[in-house]
Amino acid sequence: MTARKSSHVANRAWQRMLSGRRLDLLDPSPLDIEIADIAHGLARVARWNGQTSGAHIFSVAQHTLLVEAVMREQMPRVDVRFRLAAMLHDAPEYVIGDMISPFKAVLGGDYKVVEKRLLAAIHIRFGLPPIIADEITRAIKAADRGAAHLEATHLAGFSVSEAKRLFGRDPGLPEAMVRDYLTPWTAARAEKQFLARFELLSSA
Repeated sequence: MTARKSSHVANRAWQRMLSGRRLDLLDPSPLDIEIADIAHGLARVARWNGQTSGAHIFSVAQHTLLVEAVMREQMPRVDVRFRLAAMLHDAPEYVIGDMISPFKAVLGGDYKVVEKRLLAAIHIRFGLPPIIADEITRAIKAADRGAAHLEATHLAGFSVSEAKRLFGRDPGLPEAMVRDYLTPWTAARAEKQFLARFELLSSA
């Protein structure tokens, strides 16, 4: 009995959510995914390993809203479903956390496999294709790089030239949007804004 129990605990690959769901990280079911859990988790995960200025962390939830805003500016006529996909592009991080790209490269393929499975399950849960078309994937990545440029220069201490070399050019958002999206929010506000934007996009 004790040996079986210890083996079970050692091999556990699921996480219990505040909603009560238990999500298997290696074989995720869309039925175990709730948007409230995603919003709550992402609002408490720090971008840039917390190495940003401001009174609060710059959360992954706030980052995803910035990415969707950049995509909206760059592709104003893009299908609303793909704006939702842009907002959910980092959703797996609500259970696996955010790691900087150089460290992801060190971890290699296993990390990517887990991340892709989680993202596919999240897409299915919210009515998106499990795998997004290459053209849209490239557009989301371009918006992600644009958001990273803004975060790097406004919050993470990078020079403009260094950010341009690493992430590409400034996406050119209106100044009012830059001020709002690049001021770190409280976790409560980030969670609330994420849920509100999700509701708007998913019901459009």
